[in-house]
Amino acid sequence: MQTLPTSLLVFLLLSLSISACSDENELKTTPEVETGEISEVTSTSATVGGQISNDGNASVSERGVVIGKSTNPTINDIKVTGGNGVGGFSVDLAGLTAATTYHVRAFGTNSVGTSYGVNKTFNTNALLPTLTTTDASGITQTTVTSGGNISNDGGAAITARGVVYGVTAGPTTSNNKTTDGNGSGAFTSNLTGLVAGTKYYVRAYATNSVGTAYGNEISILMLPASIATITTTAVSSITVASAVSGGTITGDGGATVTARGVCWSINQNPTISNNKTSDGNGIGTFNSSLTNLAPSTTYYLRAYATNSVGTAYGPELSFKTSEGLSDIEGNVYGAIAIGTQTWMKENLKVTKYRNGDNIPNEPNIATWPNLTTGAYVYYDNNAAYNGTYGKLYNWYAVMDGRGLCPVGWHLPSDDEWTTLTEYLGGINVAGGKMKTTGTSLWDSPNTGATNESGFSGLPGGFLSSGNSFYSIEFRGSWWSTSEINSIASWSLSLFSDDVAVFRSTTIKYSGLSARCVKD
Repeated sequence: MQTLPTSLLVFLLLSLSISACSDENELKTTPEVETGEISEVTSTSATVGGQISNDGNASVSERGVVIGKSTNPTINDIKVTGGNGVGGFSVDLAGLTAATTYHVRAFGTNSVGTSYGVNKTFNTNALLPTLTTTDASGITQTTVTSGGNISNDGGAAITARGVVYGVTAGPTTSNNKTTDGNGSGAFTSNLTGLVAGTKYYVRAYATNSVGTAYGNEISILMLPASIATITTTAVSSITVASAVSGGTITGDGGATVTARGVCWSINQNPTISNNKTSDGNGIGTFNSSLTNLAPSTTYYLRAYATNSVGTAYGPELSFKTSEGLSDIEGNVYGAIAIGTQTWMKENLKVTKYRNGDNIPNEPNIATWPNLTTGAYVYYDNNAAYNGTYGKLYNWYAVMDGRGLCPVGWHLPSDDEWTTLTEYLGGINVAGGKMKTTGTSLWDSPNTGATNESGFSGLPGGFLSSGNSFYSIEFRGSWWSTSEINSIASWSLSLFSDDVAVFRSTTIKYSGLSARCVKD
């Protein structure tokens, strides 16, 4: 065997050594890493997988997942290890913040260094809100104030908030609730329409995309019911037999008002055992009409309201009905003092003389020019006009010695009409002061009507000497007892389009309204 020269042997060994070192350095790299699927995400945790597909020709000493709130986290951020070596793995991330975006990458480390998979992101779930219930305040029989304070929205916008309440513990939004806006922070809730003396359970609530959370539960005992709170309305529209009042119920005492109205008596402190009206139920303002009163009488009245506790009364008021009179048939008329005179406030309606004899009703107006004795007729032969405007009489009825007016009263003379109009400022202006106001009984425009005298003149029309009915709602005409000659007498008229009083010559067989003046 031939022996190699020493120099050649050294060269060959050195070459092999260099070649071996060169091959070893080229085969070692950092691992090849893939970031896996993200799963089982909750509000505070998630699971992230990874894969070490190649160890870079050097053992993988550590592998796992790095996590951060910025893109491309590294092992200098937070890392969670998942063993070593090649192959698939998964790690569980815990302690995360709800409703937060996180960035994750799988990593692998060998003797050469650390490699990362691609950056992936996920969002942790939101939580239910965190809130407390505000203690109750302002407790009455039917109302109370509470609310809540939302300290944490759970990572999702609060879309509804308020309080829930009921008579059993654990109320939810399926029970009674208030709606008090949205967003976090403190809020106030006003509960109304509650039942006096009842215990309620109350919890604040807040709703976000996750669901509805409730604050701590409180209980509230409402004040017991009491009688209602009521005032009495001032008395108005006082006549000889009627008046108008009413009341305002500002609080029902925590129990439904089942009856209300006014009660009255000729004695003080009337109650519902006396005369009373019935004007509905519930709180608020109501009007009451008092009827069938006696003339010239002082009455005492109070508004009342009844609930399950009892009957409450408003302050007592008193009033006096107008001076009045009645005719032989019982028709009642109001009366008013004007200057030195006292006048009826309504047109006569009587069908009998003072002694009880009948006054003939003559509907055939063609016969009126031939009459020389008393007669009456309804305007247009329609009895429906009688209640408001009274009857139309001829002059012979006015002058009949049996008497048309009630005892103590008489038909006015022309001079007595003049006394009235002069007291009211003269014939050029007195008409407006004598006419009732408005256009429900008078034709428009009812010029200058104020009725400040209280005479309450009405447009009853007339039956003309030409045997026709005229001017209902436009003209009111009244007889005087002052004769001009054998066929005519003085009369007085008011018109809807004038403020003046008109003194006229009128044929005796005409039909006019009649008013009485006190003796």
